[in-house]
Amino acid sequence: MLWSPHRHKDSANKALWAGYFWPTMKRDAIRLVSKCESAKSIPLSYISQQNPSLRCCPLPLHIVGDNIVGPFPLAMGQRKFLLVAIDYFTKWVEAKPLARITEGEVMKFIWKNIVCRFEIPREIISDNGRQFQGRKIREWCQGLHIRQRFTTVAHPQANGQVKVTNRILIQGIKRRLERVGGNWAEELTSVLWAYRTTPRGSTGETPFSLVYGTEAIIPAELGIPSHRVMNFSEECNENLLRENLDLIEELREKAFLRVQRYKNIMISSYNRRVKS
Repeated sequence: MLWSPHRHKDSANKALWAGYFWPTMKRDAIRLVSKCESAKSIPLSYISQQNPSLRCCPLPLHIVGDNIVGPFPLAMGQRKFLLVAIDYFTKWVEAKPLARITEGEVMKFIWKNIVCRFEIPREIISDNGRQFQGRKIREWCQGLHIRQRFTTVAHPQANGQVKVTNRILIQGIKRRLERVGGNWAEELTSVLWAYRTTPRGSTGETPFSLVYGTEAIIPAELGIPSHRVMNFSEECNENLLRENLDLIEELREKAFLRVQRYKNIMISSYNRRVKS
């Protein structure tokens, strides 16, 4: 029933998908929930702030972590460093091999790989390297209303999300280096693709699905055709993709709740280690 009890706006939308639709469906569902007194009385649960280094953002590409990896063996163009950015929520990763990393290179990377491809992030977290906190990049971020946060020597774990991703990227690159030698920069695209299409433990979803609302077709599905590959229909595909766009907010909401549970477990483990 349209006016049945609901937990939040996504549940209301889900009830509407049973057979009703109009152009302002989502907006009306949000307005309905905002007027519901019973919904307002339900408290929201937030993660404990006992360990401030654990950060979470429920909106994609709003909090991004930047870091520098390397040096690697010299690749074509004298490239030996890797500039990495990861979204704290979806775990989507962007990376670019560079010969040297300057303020200008960092700004170009953020503009091209984050802003123009997705959106202007609300916050960027990085270490205290001069490439991230020089006058030019500070003024540039202020102009885009991007808040900068820096990790300290005492608490480098504050950018731990990027550190974990870097380890995965480095492992993938090193494995490929055994075959391709100094061509690690050329293999980077494949490593990024594998990372983006693999479910992450904290969200239970792939970064690709949380960004685009659907799963990417990967080579394994072509070698041994998956159900969706074998039963592909152009007409059904378009309808399902449109449906996925409606469902993406609920998908992100579920992933956010998983992240909250995952981080609560991490906090408990952290507190036990500190006490012991």
